Amino acid sequence: MNIYTTLQRGRYHPLYCEDHLFHDNINPHTYVAAVMDGSTMGRDSHLISTLTGKLLRKIVKAKAYADLRSLVNISPEEHLQDTARQLFQELNAIRNQVQLERYELMTTLLLMVIDTKLDKAVILIIGDGAICVNGNISIFNQDNKPDYLGYHLAEHFDSWYQRQYRLTFQNIRDISLSTDGVTSFTPLKPVIAEIDPIRFLLVDHEKAETDEMLNMKCKSLEFQYQMRPTDDVAIVRFIK
Repeated sequence: MNIYTTLQRGRYHPLYCEDHLFHDNINPHTYVAAVMDGSTMGRDSHLISTLTGKLLRKIVKAKAYADLRSLVNISPEEHLQDTARQLFQELNAIRNQVQLERYELMTTLLLMVIDTKLDKAVILIIGDGAICVNGNISIFNQDNKPDYLGYHLAEHFDSWYQRQYRLTFQNIRDISLSTDGVTSFTPLKPVIAEIDPIRFLLVDHEKAETDEMLNMKCKSLEFQYQMRPTDDVAIVRFIK
């Protein structure tokens, strides 16, 4: 799998980028990826989105070490649930340790596990965002009132997890996770040429020969098409 990422600060966020992204692999055929969007209505929201990404890195590295010692094959669904469970526990521990308040825990989360051997991907969707699978785009919009993970850290994990929206896909050729900032590209000047920024970033394969594909596309949108996002954008894209 070729992996492409971009993290862009939106024009309406002059101080901090409140989005974050993560990707790593548990073994040569199992990948974990996530995008997080800290709420503008929260407090220091760049902290919780970044912290979530750092905790996922810790969790996935530990799972990779465990995978080296294990002879048991674990399904993508099991990896997704176990990763979410550990994240839940880690966030709870930090919340209690440093006394984080409700408004300091407001981040969306799109969390994905891909198994290339099984040709399967499973995605957990908490809050707003966008996914694109083999050219088919889905936008998740909760009218800027997402049900953030941080709202539920005092609950029993299994009960909470069973209520969450999860999707499963097979025959993966091209799959992306994005925060909802991908929908916020607007012209800086009168439109020079018509372009759909969402499809350009999540579907189009131009510049796929370079690891910097998404960053270069964002530069093209800014300088060639005079378009920039008003909201922060985080994208992780996998192409076979």
